Amino acid sequence: GAVIDGPALLLDSHSTSVIEKGWQLELDSDLNGVARKVKGISGHHASRRPEAVTLELFTSRFESIAEEMGAILQRTALSVNVKERLDFSCALLDAEGELVANAPHIPVHLGSLGMCVRRLREVLPMEPGDVIVTNHPAFGGSHLPDVTVVAPVFTGNNKLIGYVASRAHHGEIGGTVPGSMPPLGRNLEEEGVVISPTFIVKNGEARWNEIERLLTEARHPTRAVADNLADLNAAIAANHRGAVALRALADQSGIDTVAHYMKELKSYAEGRIRHTLLSIPDGTYVSEEYLDDGTPLCVTIDINGDTAVIDFTGSGTVHQGNLNATSAIVNSVVIYVLRLLIEQELPLNEGLMKAITLNIPEGILNPPFVDDPARCPAVVGGNVETSQRLVDTLLKPFNRVACSQGTMNNVVFGNDRFGYYETICGGCGAGLGFNGASAVHHHMTNTRITDAEVLEHRYPVRLERFSIRHGSGGSGKNNGGDGVIREMVFLDSLSLSVLTQHRSTGPYGLEGGGSGKPGKQYVIRKDGTVVSLKSIDGYTVHPGDRFIIKTPGGGGWGGLR
Repeated sequence: GAVIDGPALLLDSHSTSVIEKGWQLELDSDLNGVARKVKGISGHHASRRPEAVTLELFTSRFESIAEEMGAILQRTALSVNVKERLDFSCALLDAEGELVANAPHIPVHLGSLGMCVRRLREVLPMEPGDVIVTNHPAFGGSHLPDVTVVAPVFTGNNKLIGYVASRAHHGEIGGTVPGSMPPLGRNLEEEGVVISPTFIVKNGEARWNEIERLLTEARHPTRAVADNLADLNAAIAANHRGAVALRALADQSGIDTVAHYMKELKSYAEGRIRHTLLSIPDGTYVSEEYLDDGTPLCVTIDINGDTAVIDFTGSGTVHQGNLNATSAIVNSVVIYVLRLLIEQELPLNEGLMKAITLNIPEGILNPPFVDDPARCPAVVGGNVETSQRLVDTLLKPFNRVACSQGTMNNVVFGNDRFGYYETICGGCGAGLGFNGASAVHHHMTNTRITDAEVLEHRYPVRLERFSIRHGSGGSGKNNGGDGVIREMVFLDSLSLSVLTQHRSTGPYGLEGGGSGKPGKQYVIRKDGTVVSLKSIDGYTVHPGDRFIIKTPGGGGWGGLR
């Protein structure tokens, strides 16, 4: 018999229902809720809602659009890398090309999408019906397997609302070794097909022949063009779904309202990071970590009131191998770390950077690019490994959490017909009042491992063991999380590559906590010979050979009494 006048929220264990102003909800004798519009009262009173409530509603709408995009991408993709491992990201950007909201996908992808869209706008102005594709690191890309597809979104009268973007890791995009992550690569051309900004759709007309030509006529062409084209098609479908949803939101609420709340969301994020900076004592915070080959990663953070200057001077010069990280990747890392420091639910967006000044000198964190890919530095490991090490470098001076495994433990194998790629979980660092999580992906990666059944069905390999590496986390008042042990037997002759970190030293502990155990990897040949593999290494395996990888544990927190 209860009657509830709107506006109100009705919550149960499975859903939340909104009762608008001008509506009444009556509970009948069976406890069914029956909503009726009250005659003579308009049901649309959004303008009377408190601004904070309306911002929260629009933020949820923005995030749900990106999540819908991700669902379409996963369902329509062909490759294991996208469909099973979920190695993709989708995001919504405003009319200025700034990141506004994202689905809970891959941080190393998301924080660079704004830079990517703005660079694309500079070189290829986009009109209604256009879709652009690129994987070039000079245009806000990360590494060549990560292919970005961007589409502008216009109203019916051709007024720009914003952009939708998808980035997916292609398990094979060419290069000197299967899987497109050559451990010994020294330049960009060796890592695969380089796609400079290109219209994949122009004025509504797809250009598949041109894209296929790019993929198959490069010096080191793709080995899986069908997978590439299918995943690109899925990305276009995802962007189309996002564009339809964003256009519908603009039609429903008005383009000016949508633009207003995109701006307000960025302003809110800016306000939160300024508030967080004010809670940290002013001063200079210095941190340094070293990659396994001795290359330094250095950062100096100067905090002054509600602003900060983050300076990477002192980091290594341009890396002779493949650990170069683009400035877009560094931007992703910084946005991610700022988001962690806020400790509040908030989508990654570029409002977080409004209080920050970045200085990234030319070097391993800002390598130069020229027109010829053969003269550009290799970057495939920078995206996956340097990014992870950089997060722990930035977090270290704030003393909040010990070092996590600091690697994605990239394993790649294949032949002239396919390339398979996976990242492997490990231990997280502990902090004040909590133990580190064991056997999870963390920080700049957020992918899933391929199910054993799918792995063995699709590829010539048998998974023998996948277990927690007990005791690998650092000890302390709070223990670091444990890594894992993953063991597989090959059933064919294949090229094997590994790109990893924390093989020479373990992830650091804090406040007297112990370091996590470093990782290791090796091949046991069919005849019993053991072949140790370095942090970044390659090896040709044959039927019966066994590959074992042990991932690092996280650092501990606090000394034991």
